[in-house]
Amino acid sequence: SCAPWLKLIVSLVTVTCEIAAFSLSDPLSFFLHSGLTHESHARDVEQVYLRCSEGTLEWLYPTGALIVNLRPNTLSSSYKRLTVCIKPLRDSRGASIYLEKAGELKLLVSEENRRPNKVYCYGMDQGALFIEATPKQDISKKITGFQYELRKQRVDTDLHTASTPCRPCSDTEVLLAVCTSDFAVRGSIRSVLHDAELQESTIDASVGRVYRQKSKIFRPIGKSGQWAGQIKAPLECGVKEGEGDFLFMGSMHFGEARLGCTPWFKDFLRIYKEARDKGQNPCEISTN
Repeated sequence: SCAPWLKLIVSLVTVTCEIAAFSLSDPLSFFLHSGLTHESHARDVEQVYLRCSEGTLEWLYPTGALIVNLRPNTLSSSYKRLTVCIKPLRDSRGASIYLEKAGELKLLVSEENRRPNKVYCYGMDQGALFIEATPKQDISKKITGFQYELRKQRVDTDLHTASTPCRPCSDTEVLLAVCTSDFAVRGSIRSVLHDAELQESTIDASVGRVYRQKSKIFRPIGKSGQWAGQIKAPLECGVKEGEGDFLFMGSMHFGEARLGCTPWFKDFLRIYKEARDKGQNPCEISTN
């Protein structure tokens, strides 16, 4: 069965899913795989099957290994063409994450060399996630965990390659984006913070009009009538501070707004009015 929000706790493994169905190969054995119980099971491998479009997995006191099989909520023959992106939790430690296929392992996230906030992506056909606990002598609290998303785009290893927000959008793309994007707001750039290590820029946007937003990224500032929020963009886009209004549009990933089509607002008005006059606008929005 499916539920809009589901949190599952089996012993010391926690799974949070958005629109999910789930199954465990042997639910009772999870209790044996916590680091505070039967140490003789340290080499056991347990399998978890999740049918979620996105979610979070946390493993407290990891020992042994978990194989995590991710699938879309509605299974079809095309699911192997999907991309999985995972983002380790900030304090995740105690295990490394591999891709497992036909008994072969490929390192995806090393516990020693994990980079905070980095997103790791791979094709669904590359295998399941194999999470191997690091052998430990102490009993200090450790939590291995990550957020994940299943996406239609095919990418290599980084979320930033999943789209090309630096490329100017065509008129048709702009019209579709305003109707289908996770967020669409009219605003200006107050400041930009560049992060060379993460290869991304954070745009601090001042927003005068919110047309749509999937999550409450943009929030009102007191009673001023203005809104504010942050948008992430690849560093290579070269976003700079400046005057003028844009129509910021894009998608939500791991709770962050990521930049998509972003024309000057005056250009959007021209594109939208021309399409409306011809009866070719895919949706109606108020441009007043």
